[in-house]
Amino acid sequence: MAQDSWPSPAHNARAITDTEYEKIAARFSGDGVYGTPDDTPVVTAGAGLTVDVRAGVYASVRGHAWTSGTSTVNLPVPANTSGSTRVDRVVLRLDRAAWTVRAVVKLGTPGSGAPTLTQDVGDTGVYEVPVGIVTTASAGNSVTVARGEQYVGTRIRACTSATRNPTPALGELCFETDTRRVRVWTGTAWNLVFDDSGQVVVTSSASGWKSSGDSVLQKRNGVVYLRTALFQRTGATLAGETESRLPITIPAAYVHPNRDQNLICYTTGLQVSRAVIYSAATDKPGQVWLVNHPSIEKDDYVIPGGSSWVVD
Repeated sequence: MAQDSWPSPAHNARAITDTEYEKIAARFSGDGVYGTPDDTPVVTAGAGLTVDVRAGVYASVRGHAWTSGTSTVNLPVPANTSGSTRVDRVVLRLDRAAWTVRAVVKLGTPGSGAPTLTQDVGDTGVYEVPVGIVTTASAGNSVTVARGEQYVGTRIRACTSATRNPTPALGELCFETDTRRVRVWTGTAWNLVFDDSGQVVVTSSASGWKSSGDSVLQKRNGVVYLRTALFQRTGATLAGETESRLPITIPAAYVHPNRDQNLICYTTGLQVSRAVIYSAATDKPGQVWLVNHPSIEKDDYVIPGGSSWVVD
């Protein structure tokens, strides 16, 4: 078969078939109901062995639009005389024999869970999207309905940290090109989903100390992970009651806004010390100080443990 494209004057005078339409339209919209789980349920229990699909619902199945119309759609649920509870699904079914989408009840097997969706992606068959779960007891004369809607998602929007969508939809994602971060709108805030700072060297200078190698941190998905170097005392003996700044500084973007972080340290002679990473709410933001320790002689080592904290 030669290359082809449609719609085009060169392709059947711009006329396309239902199959050809689906090939392109299935990518225009995700499969599912338009809305969010905060909306009223699409399917509820009806009278007796029936379920109701509420009016005014719109959805897309493989690019084919569907609506429930202006009045409630009532669907019968077959009786269950099996002796076991039966779980059915209400689905939106694209039937390629007629090229229509309809809400239907798909029967499950008594004693088993909800039936598997049929999702044929060829030129024939059916494609189903779930909208509700129906449970019918054996010999029951009514049903219970659990929510099971699949909703159309939102695409990831490119923006900057200063130009996010001012009227976002619930669950909307954005990618900030200036910060390289992915965020999701929760309904009240743009929460961080992904970021990665790469390795950031945070070694600095401090009187009376030197570092054996670099201290580094990395921020991923809002969490800072710190690995410190070994610090060797180069100054005079540090008395046990004297606090001392260590040669490491956390940049402002990675400092916790209001909580200090404690580091357990080991000193020469297998003694334990404590260092503090000061928060942005202090007068020493990002500085690391040795605050509890034994007397530390010249050439002794302090070996802090790693730490992690949330900043976004």
